[in-house]
Amino acid sequence: MTGKRSPASLLPKRPAPRAARLTRVVPVLMLLCAWSGVRAQEWPFELWHEGKIVLLEGDTLRGLVKYDLQQDVLQYNGASGQKVVAYSARKVLFFEIFDNTVHRYRQFFALPFNTPAGYKSAVFFELLEEGKMTLLAREALEYRTYNNPYSYYASSRLVLVYKYFFMDDNGKIEEFTGDKRDLLDLMGKNADDVEKYIKTNRLKVDEKYDFAKIIAYYNSLYGT
Repeated sequence: MTGKRSPASLLPKRPAPRAARLTRVVPVLMLLCAWSGVRAQEWPFELWHEGKIVLLEGDTLRGLVKYDLQQDVLQYNGASGQKVVAYSARKVLFFEIFDNTVHRYRQFFALPFNTPAGYKSAVFFELLEEGKMTLLAREALEYRTYNNPYSYYASSRLVLVYKYFFMDDNGKIEEFTGDKRDLLDLMGKNADDVEKYIKTNRLKVDEKYDFAKIIAYYNSLYGT
């Protein structure tokens, strides 16, 4: 065997270069971090918030409030140890909470809305901006698919999404398509000014508080 080369399979294996090992380890770590982040996520509607509820009968309740926009139900706890009371949107005029997840007050109104079944029912809407154009929102959880730069496979993630609505002076509520062009069409002669405002401030129609700023600017053009 002297002078012959040993087959490659019998040669001692060298450890993989550090860079090569990292390219295999990093994607796994990122997936684990993403998974743990999702598991640790607390949605605003899962939490109790300091707030108040104004009932349709006129009573005002102050204390801890938990909301569920999917079921249009509120839970109220006025004091420690007190029994939790639930109210449907039909019993509520308005409620307000301080949401620590976004560090701001949020206001919701129970408004008549056409359901998918074809009849009107009281539904909770969050008020984002009021004036010449009134912007409302509802939230829900949806699975969204995202491409992973470290893998050939796309991943699915549960995210909080918002649907937006406009209410006219007569109380009619219509869902917004989500298209920026459609929004500008609604703004008529002020469309160019609003579009410039959006570009200058790098605002996005699909970002909740960006959208509210856009509508607030449009309303300011009418002094509202």
